Amino acid sequence: MTETAPERINGHSDPKVTLLKIATEPDTAASFADDARDTLTETIIDVVETTEPRPVDPPAPAAEPGSWLAEKQAYLAEAPPVVPTFLRNAAEFVDAARWTASYYAHVTAFHALRAPVYLARLLLRAPRGAGRLIVRWGKWVADTEARPVEAKAAASADIEAWLALSREHSRRVRPRRIASIAVATATGITALVSAFLVPGWTLTAAVAAAALAGLNGEKRDGKPLITRYVATNVMRRLDSTEVFEALAAIGIEGKKGRRGVEFASEVMRDGPGWRAEVDLPPGIEATAVLEKRAALAAAMRRPISTVWPEADRTAHPGRLVLWVAQRDPAKAGRKLWPLMKEGQADVYQPLPYGFDPRGNLVEITLMYSNLLVGGIPGSGKTSCALAIVLGVALDPTAELWIYELKGSGDLDAVKPICHRYVSGDEDEDLEAALAGMRSGIAEYQRRAAFVRSLPASEVPEGRKVTRALAEKYPEQNLGPRVIVIDEVQELFTHPDYKEEAAALATRLIKKARAYGIILILLTQNPDAPSLPTSVSSSVGTRLCLAVMDWRANNNVLGTSAYERGLRATDISIDEQGTGILARGREGITVRAAFIKQTEAEEIAKRALALRTAAGTLSGQSVGAQVEELDVETIVDHVRAIWPDGTEAVHSHRLVEALATYRADLYKPWTEMDAAAASTALSAALKPFKVSTRQLQIRDCCGGAKGLRYADLPAVEDGD
Repeated sequence: MTETAPERINGHSDPKVTLLKIATEPDTAASFADDARDTLTETIIDVVETTEPRPVDPPAPAAEPGSWLAEKQAYLAEAPPVVPTFLRNAAEFVDAARWTASYYAHVTAFHALRAPVYLARLLLRAPRGAGRLIVRWGKWVADTEARPVEAKAAASADIEAWLALSREHSRRVRPRRIASIAVATATGITALVSAFLVPGWTLTAAVAAAALAGLNGEKRDGKPLITRYVATNVMRRLDSTEVFEALAAIGIEGKKGRRGVEFASEVMRDGPGWRAEVDLPPGIEATAVLEKRAALAAAMRRPISTVWPEADRTAHPGRLVLWVAQRDPAKAGRKLWPLMKEGQADVYQPLPYGFDPRGNLVEITLMYSNLLVGGIPGSGKTSCALAIVLGVALDPTAELWIYELKGSGDLDAVKPICHRYVSGDEDEDLEAALAGMRSGIAEYQRRAAFVRSLPASEVPEGRKVTRALAEKYPEQNLGPRVIVIDEVQELFTHPDYKEEAAALATRLIKKARAYGIILILLTQNPDAPSLPTSVSSSVGTRLCLAVMDWRANNNVLGTSAYERGLRATDISIDEQGTGILARGREGITVRAAFIKQTEAEEIAKRALALRTAAGTLSGQSVGAQVEELDVETIVDHVRAIWPDGTEAVHSHRLVEALATYRADLYKPWTEMDAAAASTALSAALKPFKVSTRQLQIRDCCGGAKGLRYADLPAVEDGD
């Protein structure tokens, strides 16, 4: 056994450990080879208890506070970039150059068009200007500036001074008179000769001379010569002082003895505006500012449509990101929808929809989701519907079923390419919408059965319809089916249809999305009766336009959305098409791309050409009678109306509920006596091997024929 102590261990020349290494002797090499397990090398570390602890990562030595080096280190910590942002970002540089060129081109064209007006103003001022020039010339020739001095010498009887001034006056005035006569004579002769020889040039020179004279003819308080454009919607630059003062004005400031508002980064340009990242005082969340957006805009003396505070949850709840527009978005020119002139869409991918306040494109995802759009009348629901429906129309594999229950014809542009199109607010139109949802359920059940029959290798992403699957099995017709119901509150508030409409919509939203069946609901009355909770709580994607109160806001965007800062109540009704788009708990403010009806018709013609070339026109678009399949059975209807948490129900109560749910099928049963109605129910359930029995239910009416929920067949996926 030998004891070894290396000179340096882990960077220390005097280690506080003792290493004991057991090694084999040379003459035992043979035995070591025979029995290696018994002679393994062993290292023993003996730690000295009196060793002082030392940090694993010692802090870097800092410069002495207040020294020259500390000052330079502080500068470098927050030093501005050497190369400006617009030079480091090629896209931003190109955008800035394009806007700069556009600005000067516009200014040049603006004033060039008004040049005749400016010339007319100069000519009108020419007489006054010429008179002023002649008076000034006469004073110069007569040397009127020296007259007060001569008068003062004469008044003081200083003969020598007066004589000297008089001689000086004569010496100065004589050459001026001679020069004036010579110039006037030469000018007159030249003008007279030119009038006969080159009358056009003479007239031009005369007009130019008159214009030059007009420059001196402006009234002291008159109208300016050049028309000035005052850009009232271009805002001043945002700076930290304004942010500090505005937050203080709405009560967001640190308490005495505590830290106040701090900037996480410098105020910087961010698209067509400025961005300020602020850490609010400890204990104050960013939602406190979101609640006071109007007050913040008032404190900043800016239009509310230019002030957009939001929380940066990726940092911490107290991080506020304040974006302020340079130009009022409400007064800015519209940005064109990306697919306005050309292009094709894919419903399996996000579709272009609108633009955020910064002008960035916002896309909307429909596949494997559903969409709920709500807002008060006049909030721009039609603009939203057009942007969404036209995007779907430009995917030739997507099948459109549209039920416009207002009857205004707002979506008539896409009628030629729709598999099913209904416009009206009569009961027959509402029944057609119900039939369309029933057909959607039948279709998703068919697709579910097919997808379920496939091996797992063909559905690696899960049991759902994909673009690859639809292309591999074209005979199965697995393309997206998009069902749009505008003014859906007509269904949800109808006394005869509301129960079934809510049940069908809920079932489609929950089960059909994986199979390419997409439901889009639009309403202008997002209150509780018009928007059942079972529907609003299940939708994956929501768009809330301007609403009146927090209840309507939460009905569309989800529970507690108002408290999280998603507030469509702050959106003015004048900002048509502007709303909050949310998927999950997060949301952004977006304005739908405005598409005129004439433009929508042109886009629809392009969509029609795409579908004609692809051979995907179907239904009404080719003049066929649409068969809206309904594969729901009485068992499905009983499940839909079954009271939650109830184990058994008497037959006569089930008949009453069924008649309310599907009056077209079960209302005649209510005209029978109780026994006959119970018999009719039993006969209808018999083919499904479901039988009624005598039940004793104390909470109802004692003993009578009824049904237990456990007797209903189990629900299978796709059913």
